[in-house]
Amino acid sequence: MADAQARRATGLMLALAGATAFSGKAIIVKLAYRHGVDAVTLIMLRMLLALPLFLALAWWAGRGRPPLTARDWRVVVGLGFCGYYLASFLDFAGLQYITASLERLILYLNPTLVMLLGWVLFRRRVTRGQLAAFALSYLGILVVFGAELSLEGRDVLLGSALVFGSALSYAVYLVYSGQEVQRLGSLRLTGLATSVACVLCILQFVVLRPVGSVLELPAAVWWLSVLNAVACTFAPVLMIMMAIERVGASVASQAGMVGPVITIALGALLLGEPFTVWVALGTVLVMLGVALLTRVR
Repeated sequence: MADAQARRATGLMLALAGATAFSGKAIIVKLAYRHGVDAVTLIMLRMLLALPLFLALAWWAGRGRPPLTARDWRVVVGLGFCGYYLASFLDFAGLQYITASLERLILYLNPTLVMLLGWVLFRRRVTRGQLAAFALSYLGILVVFGAELSLEGRDVLLGSALVFGSALSYAVYLVYSGQEVQRLGSLRLTGLATSVACVLCILQFVVLRPVGSVLELPAAVWWLSVLNAVACTFAPVLMIMMAIERVGASVASQAGMVGPVITIALGALLLGEPFTVWVALGTVLVMLGVALLTRVR
């Protein structure tokens, strides 16, 4: 009994730590933008520094397993493109125009997008309870979006659209990765797919930017990118996976609800982002809607 309780407590702490680490990503990106770096360069640095870690993860998780077939590699490349490359790039691009708080809330809508994709692609049944939870979540987004639009102007439209595209791209990854996770293993698939995304981000930079421009970047951008790659990209993946092993996906997902709150708090403290009654109301609605959706499902 004591061992089981200790395992559960450890799993819960890992889930909370993973959610907290993930939440710091948007704050670090916003801080880096203050040094004049663009999205293409910033995401390249993040992925360049994270690539050795994910390659090591893929190798470690693949020990003793059969080699990947040509079909496996096609799936890994496709999932890496939509789940980590495209989703990450759209997210970084959107953060140039909106607050970290709104970005995090839009990404938090991911379960609603998975539900919609399941209905559109596989004709999965959607209940009234799910629709009510869906409506509540998007009402919350509209509240925060409206408040930010009045303060920041029309760039909020572009930024929100880009981040919503990021959430949709990652939802596609989740919908199609379920069967592959069972075959390849979650850690192995994550390591391989993320490594693919890292290579794509590096190639994108080589094509679009002068390679030598990285030598002119401020030291602060490099240090922020190291922190982003290790503490907000690689470490949370491991912590969430370890938490799921100990407490299950449902509890780990519920612990992840602290993410938006932490992002909003850090945005207000470190970035000076406004925290208004509308932001608070919208956040409560989004989190309540996602919690109800998870419960109904």
